[in-house]
Amino acid sequence: MFVRVVNHDPRWERDFQEEAQRIREILGNELINIFHIGSTAVEGLKAKPIIDMMPVVNDISRVDDYSAQFVALGYEVMGELGIPGRRYFRKGGDNRTHQIHAFQFDNFRDIERHLAVRDYLRAHETVREEYGCLKARLAETFPTDIDGYSDGKDSFVAAMEEAAIKWNYEMRV
Repeated sequence: MFVRVVNHDPRWERDFQEEAQRIREILGNELINIFHIGSTAVEGLKAKPIIDMMPVVNDISRVDDYSAQFVALGYEVMGELGIPGRRYFRKGGDNRTHQIHAFQFDNFRDIERHLAVRDYLRAHETVREEYGCLKARLAETFPTDIDGYSDGKDSFVAAMEEAAIKWNYEMRV
């Protein structure tokens, strides 16, 4: 897999909306809401051109019942893939285009951290710029090593997530 980081593309929001509609049709009444998350959801942020989506569902175990429909839509069914309570799907193989991170409505920790980071990056231009530059630099350094790219972001992302969750709580009071 080639690691590619590009400037923000305004078409990503449209791509999210189109794919979100397909997911709504699959999940029906099981779906509570679906969110555009990750770097492609943040205007002005450099990103790998992969649309991350977070469906929030009534019962996470029922998502497994829809695996065949996701496969028909071009997704690989990956189960929890390291995050208990998640259902992860990816589309596009080595040229991945979409990722689904589904959580049950009461998984507050995982839902909140994804939304908090997205909203924090939307609200903090300096952090957004720093993160985008880091990702671009890592993509140049590790063009064929997704693990090296990811490892290079780990400490920045962990600190940003902590700051984002704190900021999110401060915004509520």
